[in-house]
Amino acid sequence: MRTIPISEEAFLKQLELSDASEMFWLTDTNRSYLKEWLPWLNYTKCEDDTSYFIQRTIQQYDDNQGIHYGIWYNGRMAGTLGVHNLDWINKKTSLGYWLGAGFQGKGLMTKAVAAYMDHLVFGSWNLEKITIQAATGNSKSRAIPERLGFQLEGILRRNEFLYDHFVDHAVYSMLKEEWQERARQKR
Repeated sequence: MRTIPISEEAFLKQLELSDASEMFWLTDTNRSYLKEWLPWLNYTKCEDDTSYFIQRTIQQYDDNQGIHYGIWYNGRMAGTLGVHNLDWINKKTSLGYWLGAGFQGKGLMTKAVAAYMDHLVFGSWNLEKITIQAATGNSKSRAIPERLGFQLEGILRRNEFLYDHFVDHAVYSMLKEEWQERARQKR
């Protein structure tokens, strides 16, 4: 089991099948909240659907295509954070994340993304570019890359279908040398 510390009360833990019950409970109890911006809620109807997702993330890890983590806060799963496949030729990937409503406003996701970025950029992956996409209207999700100094690259129009309408996505990126400079300035 891979873990990355975030703070005294929070850490990232690689998703395991034993997390399916907790993750499904978090998803199910936050369904209406999450449905505003995430397109997969209709495909997560029972714990078996969550187990299937976790199995796919384990296979993704086994295929050297990244790691999906559960975000744990005070002993409870608060959300997830992971990569959408690694492009090893171009040394880049994109991040995706979500938090349950009760875990918002604590700086938890910003700290989780920063900790994962340190792993991606400075760890064994040695990537050159990380991107994050968020619906243009999703100010909470967009605030994460903005707080961390990601650059807005542009807007992808009508990029994702959310149940009954399309949304545009803002695309943010961080280059390796930018993240390294940020780390130097924090010391």
